[in-house]
Amino acid sequence: MQVMLAPMEGVVDHLMREMLTEIGGFDLCVTEFVRVVDQKLPAKTFYRMCPELHNGGKTRSGVPVRVQLLGQHPQWLAENALMAVELGSPGVDLNFGCPAKTVNKSKGGAVLLKETETLYNIVKTVRDAVPVQFPVTAKIRLGFEDKSLALDNARAIDEAGASSLVVHARTKTEGYRPPAYWDWVARIRQQVSLPVIANGEVWSAEDAQRCRLESACDDIMIGRGALALPNLAQCIKQGQAPMSWPELASLLIKYSGYEIYGDKGRYYPNRIKQWCGYLKRQYPQAELLFNDIRRLNKADEIVAVLNRQSSQEYVA
Repeated sequence: MQVMLAPMEGVVDHLMREMLTEIGGFDLCVTEFVRVVDQKLPAKTFYRMCPELHNGGKTRSGVPVRVQLLGQHPQWLAENALMAVELGSPGVDLNFGCPAKTVNKSKGGAVLLKETETLYNIVKTVRDAVPVQFPVTAKIRLGFEDKSLALDNARAIDEAGASSLVVHARTKTEGYRPPAYWDWVARIRQQVSLPVIANGEVWSAEDAQRCRLESACDDIMIGRGALALPNLAQCIKQGQAPMSWPELASLLIKYSGYEIYGDKGRYYPNRIKQWCGYLKRQYPQAELLFNDIRRLNKADEIVAVLNRQSSQEYVA
């Protein structure tokens, strides 16, 4: 089986990809979306969203990173897809699942699930433009407001020549509320010939096992689950035990180094607080950590708290 790291806008950037792939278990990453409107974007845009292009399209631990595009105009998406692979992306992913209101108002992401023909035209145009050796993949939800077009949309993407399809097993309206409807992924899989990857509501190795069974998919994509439990991919693939809190606190310190000394250092306090929100699901200690750092705005003060956490001074 393969485990893929989901794109999460504003969360899974290159720093997070670097750290999670170093922990291990991931076979592929997909970037945050590159928004395409009405022009061919400059190379610097792709390098900013995917610095791994400077490393052959892989993280330093060797995991491929595929550039993701979001937009509504087939030809502009095609031109930018070709640019992405020419710069070193090992394929291109098309975003038809983003639920953000601002994106949907601009007729991108999940709103396109209302337009089966548009999905077909985008995938077909991009597939025709990108050399055959590079995968052109797509990610969808089960629909926008309901699931009435789920099967039609999947068939259209398949017929347009996509290499594989990730299905987030909820509609846009359902957002991230449980449950994920993995049985619908199985229905889609029966209707198409291309490989299907299941996504949504996988928080543990047990969830992954049930997801694979109910979706009839060999491969899965995880996002929020990997933030709540950073070694989740290894738990799924190798039966590894969940990371302990002292190990996790040490990891947070390592991440602090990525952030503080990287190009996003000024965002570090907010990013670490945001991550605590995911960690609270798996680690009760994360609630204590958040309470201790919630009013701190200086990186060194936050790291000092993390150092105390990693030395096990804090107990849940």
